[in-house]
Order: sequence, then structure tokens, then C-alpha cells
Amino acid sequence: MKIPFGIAQIGKAFRNEIVARGFIFRMREFEQMEMQFFVRPGTQQQWYEHWKQTRMQWHLELGISKDRYRFHDHVKLAHYADAACDIEYHFPMGFKEVEGIHSRTDFDLRQHQEYSKKKMVYFDNDIDESTGKPYGNYIPYVIETSIGLDRTILMVLSEAYTEEDLSTDEKQDSRVVLKFPPKLAPIKLAILPLMKKDGLAELAKDLLFECREHFLCYYEEKDSIGKRYRRMDALGTPFCVTIDHQTKEDSTVTIRYRDSMAQERIHMKDVKDIVMKTLK
Repeated sequence: MKIPFGIAQIGKAFRNEIVARGFIFRMREFEQMEMQFFVRPGTQQQWYEHWKQTRMQWHLELGISKDRYRFHDHVKLAHYADAACDIEYHFPMGFKEVEGIHSRTDFDLRQHQEYSKKKMVYFDNDIDESTGKPYGNYIPYVIETSIGLDRTILMVLSEAYTEEDLSTDEKQDSRVVLKFPPKLAPIKLAILPLMKKDGLAELAKDLLFECREHFLCYYEEKDSIGKRYRRMDALGTPFCVTIDHQTKEDSTVTIRYRDSMAQERIHMKDVKDIVMKTLK
């Protein structure tokens, strides 16, 4: 690999927390997603700004509004850093750090070199336009991005969790719904035959077999259709399809949209394409 390049990994991380507290924000053991991006000395500031914007864009692509995030620049830097900031999300308990972005200069590789006694020098044969000569040997600088997986999951759940009052003049009603973006929803489609008999279950399973190779589906026969809808809302399933007696006549089904609870009649062959379009 030629500089600039990065190495990313995910795995267990450990911290020396004397008093573990603050729910998942001060744990001794957690899952961390991290990247070390190696750059030429003197270019670290432009790469630091690049990764700030790139990582924020990744967060926005989770389907979360920009006004729920903010950058928090570090006033007091670690002795080895020349720039550092956090991406913070507005949790129900206030703004909390989700990800850190740091320009760590050459501290990491110099420490490796000192204690391992192995050279961490890189030879860069690209031409320096100011001198007309190759950049030559140097120890690369590192831009680090580090994001907690546990915090990210809590962030997505916090953003999605909604309690809705559906009461009317005639009756009291409410629902709990997880409004996940479809691409993040664990279950993409629920397939619900109106009843087990009259061949409806067989039609429903045909649709299940067609769709389950492409995304995760859930099949359920138990309870009334209204109760099944509510269970799927609580799981964050964006689409429910009901197979009824009309399906036997014209191959149409009722598709229900989680967020609006709107329903429409569509042809069974169109179900897979409707769901797939939302996952891109």
C-alpha cells in the first residue's frame, strides 16, 4: 500500500475505569470500531478535516437528522495530538460522545519503533513539487477515528423509539414503534396470512420463499391482524403484507407501511421490489 492508506478493525476494547458508571458510557469492556489512517507529515490537517466530514456523513446516512449531532473540539489536547474532536449525539440524557477523531502526529509509530526496536520508517518516492525530489524517508503521521459500537446501537435505538397516541373520540389507543430506516431494521418484511386455512398460509409461504433470499422476513399466523401489526411496530419492521381471500382471486395483497400505518392493495409480485428499493 502507498501512503495515504488506512487500516480499520472492530473488536473488544478495555478501559481502566475505576468506577464503571453512566450506563454504557463508562464500561470496562466494550466493542470498538477503529481506523488508523497513515498520512505524509505536513498533510495531517487536511486529512483530519477530511475524516471529520467523512465520518459525519456516515452518521447522517444512518437516517439521523443533522441537528441531532454536533462536533465538540478538544480544548486541552493530549501531548501527542495536534487536533482532536468528538462527534456527539443528543441522547435523551443530553449530548454524549459517540465517536472520536484525532490527529496523533507520529507518536504511535515512534513509540512502536522505540520499544520494538523495529524501524517504522516509510520511503515515499512521490515527487515533492517544491523541491523536485522524492519525499524520501519519514515516519508516517496517523489520523485516528474511533467509534463505540454499543453507543452507536443505543443512538439508533434512541432515535427510532417513538410512543404515539392514537386515541379517538370513541376509544383510547396508543402504540410503541421503532422507526428504523428500512436498511437498519432487523426485520424488513412481515408476511401475515389472515388465517391458517383456505390455502392462505400456503400463498403466504410462497411469498416468504421468494423474499427471504434477499432480506430478512418474518412469518406469523397467531392472533388478530391488529395485534400482529402492533408487534411488528414494536420490532421496527417497516412493511407488513397481509394475505387474504382476495389474494386467491387476483394475486393482490395488502401492504401496510409502519410509520404512516397507511395500507394499499398491490400485486404480490411487486412486494419484493418495493422493499428492495428502500434498502439501497
